[in-house]
Amino acid sequence: MAYTREQVMARLNTKAIAQFLALAGTATILPFFIHLQWVTGPIINAILILTLLLVGIRSALVLCLIPSLMALSGGLLPAIMAPVVPFIMIGNAILVLAVDWFYTNVKSNNKGFAIGVIVGAALKFIFLFFSVSVISDLLIKQELAVKVAQMMSWPQFATAVSGGMLAWVALKWLKRI
Repeated sequence: MAYTREQVMARLNTKAIAQFLALAGTATILPFFIHLQWVTGPIINAILILTLLLVGIRSALVLCLIPSLMALSGGLLPAIMAPVVPFIMIGNAILVLAVDWFYTNVKSNNKGFAIGVIVGAALKFIFLFFSVSVISDLLIKQELAVKVAQMMSWPQFATAVSGGMLAWVALKWLKRI
């Protein structure tokens, strides 16, 4: 029993765990305090990208699920917009997967990072933009459907690119890029 415990402790990466907990904690509490898409969006997208490059793809994909639920429970998203949450989660995962693929496969890390952020933001925007037709059918009030369409259009691209720039600055400061 003690030998197994020692093996588990030897495999734990406490730095990665601490980074994940700090980033996940920030992504969890931020929507409770800041109710502006133009502030919260870039920070959350930056956190997703930082988690990807500092902790790993699995942790980043797990974290893709948290901010949308917190935005819903914290009031950034009204309760009637609950049908939007799964689409936002998938959009976040698309962003993370695109950044990961380009960062890994393009020879220059800076170029791969930039291409990944732009392509990921574009794919997230396209996915959310076309998901609006499905989402609007789930919403009762038509004026709410218009608001959802506005939130899921170009602001998603802008906040994802802004988040990528914030992540790039943080990664430069940490000397990780």
